[in-house]
Amino acid sequence: MTTPLASSPPSLSLIGANPALLWGMTNAERLARLARAEGMTADPEATDARLHVNLDYVFDPVWLRHVLASPGMVVMDGDALVMAHLPRSIAPSTDQIAAHRATLTIIDYRDGPLIYNRQLRKLDCPFIQRLTPATRREIERRSYFGAYKGVTDLLTKYLWPELALVLTRIAAQLRMTPNMVSVIGVTLCLLATWLFAQGMYWTGFLSGFIFMVLDTVDGKLARCTITSSKWGNVIDHGVDLVHPPFWWYFWGTGLAYWGLALSTRTFALVMAAVIAGYVLQRLIEGMFLKDFGMDIHVWQRFDSQFRLITARRNPNMVILFVSLLFGRPDIGLIALAWWTVISLIVHAVRLAQAYAVKRSGQPIVSWMEQARP
Repeated sequence: MTTPLASSPPSLSLIGANPALLWGMTNAERLARLARAEGMTADPEATDARLHVNLDYVFDPVWLRHVLASPGMVVMDGDALVMAHLPRSIAPSTDQIAAHRATLTIIDYRDGPLIYNRQLRKLDCPFIQRLTPATRREIERRSYFGAYKGVTDLLTKYLWPELALVLTRIAAQLRMTPNMVSVIGVTLCLLATWLFAQGMYWTGFLSGFIFMVLDTVDGKLARCTITSSKWGNVIDHGVDLVHPPFWWYFWGTGLAYWGLALSTRTFALVMAAVIAGYVLQRLIEGMFLKDFGMDIHVWQRFDSQFRLITARRNPNMVILFVSLLFGRPDIGLIALAWWTVISLIVHAVRLAQAYAVKRSGQPIVSWMEQARP
């Protein structure tokens, strides 16, 4: 049972001091950024509740959101207090917590509690760890991988996480903002588009590959340093949404430089499949999110597994890369078109199945939420 508190966010109350740095900032600075992002205040008189946080500990931001949404929740690491969402009348001491135990929800991190992170589409036990100079790099690594989506494509998940981690650390040390990284990435994205149009596929691939890695770096840098911004998200997601069809179109026009230009009819059919398929898949994803309140890729395990290879930019680039190895970029583009159509059919069937389940009166719930104990 939890203690009823005011609906407004609690004020932030920091316990102790810790000079150790994480991603170039102190734990107090990191928590202040997290608090601002959640609409919290540092004024203890502004609310009737407090979120007490032990500065000896660093934790995944999902813990903060979880505890904020759960008045009366106390998170422990064995006998040590990590954080507690308490009314003003209860002090964050062992004695006080023990005295009010019946009205509090006490979680011990060592029991491995699972939390569903809807934003990052994953179910896991987010990290909590003591911050010292000796544990800093380990914690940075854990916070970096904690910012990864649980459901994404195979390249983002398996190919370049370690490379992106190194680049994220470098960017943080150089005091670069996520928007700076995004600008570099967008420039390389445009360069890749031009190179594809000129038939310079290998050079374009290099430019596109660096852009795709930086597309991971800017998001991880924003989450790890708590520097997300509205316009940064607009630029990042806007470019991600718009550029893929342009890559495929100019890949097609660049075939002329290889003497492999598609016929007018074939090129039109390929572009119709690629562009219409891409747009319709995005619309299906939007319809699923609107009607069922969650991403289509987290409905059932199959959907999460299919997200690894579905016809998005990164899996499509694998198809084109293999075709280049065999010197047939034309066949690669045709294969990309077929894979887009197949992926579209899969998503359309899944959407129809979801509507059928809804009509039968059964709830549409993510398999990750169902897996929680």
